[in-house]
Amino acid sequence: MMDLVSFVRQLTVQVMVVAWGIFILTWIVGWALRGSPIPLTRIKKTGHSLIEDAVWAAFWLAMGGTVFSLITYIVSQIGIPAPPPPVNTTIGG
Repeated sequence: MMDLVSFVRQLTVQVMVVAWGIFILTWIVGWALRGSPIPLTRIKKTGHSLIEDAVWAAFWLAMGGTVFSLITYIVSQIGIPAPPPPVNTTIGG
């Protein structure tokens, strides 16, 4: 059976993959709208807005991924049992 830490880590990786995929799709659609030869400025502004939102989303995805990785590292280090205390093996001690 999967423990809680590995389940949360696996779920987070799947969510991050989907989020980065949506970021790439939004980035491509934004540049396609912004660079299109359509004479409507409203569509070009929409493309610019999508690009800007995609950049902010990428920043927050990176920050969230970093914070989550740090938290799971700290939790995994706390979960490791401490080594046994040293034993005094000197003669006559």
